[in-house]
Amino acid sequence: MHGRICPQCCGEQREVTLDCPSDCPYLLQARQQAREHATAQKEQPGGQDREAMLPEIEIAEQFLYEREELILGISFALTKSARADRALLDRDLIAALSSLAKSYQTLVDSNLIYEQPTANMAHQGVAREIETMVREFREAERQHIGHTRLRDSEVLKTLVFLLRMGLGRTSGRPKSRAFIDFLLAQFPEKHSAIAGPHEAGSRIVIP
Repeated sequence: MHGRICPQCCGEQREVTLDCPSDCPYLLQARQQAREHATAQKEQPGGQDREAMLPEIEIAEQFLYEREELILGISFALTKSARADRALLDRDLIAALSSLAKSYQTLVDSNLIYEQPTANMAHQGVAREIETMVREFREAERQHIGHTRLRDSEVLKTLVFLLRMGLGRTSGRPKSRAFIDFLLAQFPEKHSAIAGPHEAGSRIVIP
């Protein structure tokens, strides 16, 4: 607003009608308090229902270590999308992840390739960036070991893991960028490539 705002208006309009700067101390404090409250109440900060998190997809902790590089790769793809389009919000990334996850779920369950219909160009752009990363990951495996070991079920689990992380970090408000800010912090702009194995471990935060 480039001016003064009362506490009530800040609390009510933050990330609703106001595009809050990511470094605003009041915004950061509110996000922290929301996460602490959600943890205490064992609920999602944004108030999302359980079904949105695709609870039927089980993700073992061992999977997070075995496919750490894939998780980082798709996280980097999300970050790349957010940097390319500064108008993107948490809900855009979450919608793209949800749509792709459901498409992969159909593929894994029935071997049918089905894309969730969406007319939103922003969501399509994020999904394309993720799919490009998956193709590059498979190509890298082929170059190193002669074939690809990456299964569609592993891509599905990765998408669901990041979807749950997004739902766990967003405030749920219309203009929330808490999830995006988290991703940007994991991949500073000076880093143009995915972290190597020696530094990857510190970047995965289990939601």
